Amino acid sequence: MSEQAGRAPRRPTIADVARLAKTSRGTVSFVINDRPGVAPATRERVRKAMDELGWRPNQLARSLSTQRAYGIGFILARDPRALSSDPFFGPFIAGMEQKLDEAGQFLVLRFVSGKESEIQAYRDLAEQGRVDGFVLSDLRTDDPRIDLISSLGTHAVTLNVADTTTTIPAVSRSDEPGVLAAVDHLADLGHRHIAYVGGPAHYLHAIRRRATWQAALASRNLPEGRSVQSDFTAAGGSAATEQLLDLPARERPTAIVYANDLMAASGMSVAISRGIRVPQELSVVGYDDFELSAYLTPSLTTVRTDPMAWGVAAIDQLLRVIDGKPARDVALPHPVLVPRQSTGPAPRTR
Repeated sequence: MSEQAGRAPRRPTIADVARLAKTSRGTVSFVINDRPGVAPATRERVRKAMDELGWRPNQLARSLSTQRAYGIGFILARDPRALSSDPFFGPFIAGMEQKLDEAGQFLVLRFVSGKESEIQAYRDLAEQGRVDGFVLSDLRTDDPRIDLISSLGTHAVTLNVADTTTTIPAVSRSDEPGVLAAVDHLADLGHRHIAYVGGPAHYLHAIRRRATWQAALASRNLPEGRSVQSDFTAAGGSAATEQLLDLPARERPTAIVYANDLMAASGMSVAISRGIRVPQELSVVGYDDFELSAYLTPSLTTVRTDPMAWGVAAIDQLLRVIDGKPARDVALPHPVLVPRQSTGPAPRTR
């Protein structure tokens, strides 16, 4: 075997990318760092050349030259086991990863168990220079992270609007239209006793969804409904449904709106195991429209939110802020109701 044949293949360089894209190394650098001033056609040629050669920039050298970490922090104060079957965060994180991969950056994902460890995780990642900014999810009442981000001098975007004054831009998908559509759908089917199974009351989105459900009942002149606070898990949804179905017959709901599809699916299973027919005796509505919703028996009526697109939009806005572009709130398209087989006319007798 010759010496030439025994050598490892040469790794492509930025000069190879520039040559294949028929441009300069400086232009390739501008594309890598997502800087303005490059024509869209040239930017596309550079990206195609990178893909064809299988070339990616050296992150260490890139960080040293730009004083950037090229990492985004996402810290979840939840049990990672509870997220293994969560219908929202899987596609949401996939959306963030998709956008970060396009930008040649990466996600730093941390799970924490309590408030003190959560705050310390933000401090560690920011002060050690491991990330350039954060995506803040699960906003709470008077969320301490809002002031923390300012004190750390780093960047962030929030998922939905905080309840305090802040300069941090929000990337929001309003819950109100989805919940209103769910209640209107059930009311149009003749339901008067519509219950709600929500998430933990310290989350702003849980508070807002429950308030919207109450307002929707009032707007349709329906009786005040029963609500149960749960935790977004299948076990929590089952326990909440048991509680509602154990009510005296005249107080028992004929329809239940759940804060996510996982709780709705487990609640529907509880009802069916009790011999309650869905939707003939009980209608069920979920929230998020995770992939299996359409394949359940009966298929689940739900509110489609498109978490993956939300993840893409959150990273897109955060990268704009990090690059020094004007911060602005972003309102995503409203969620929409997807009627399926789990909802039907209210039973004539209770």
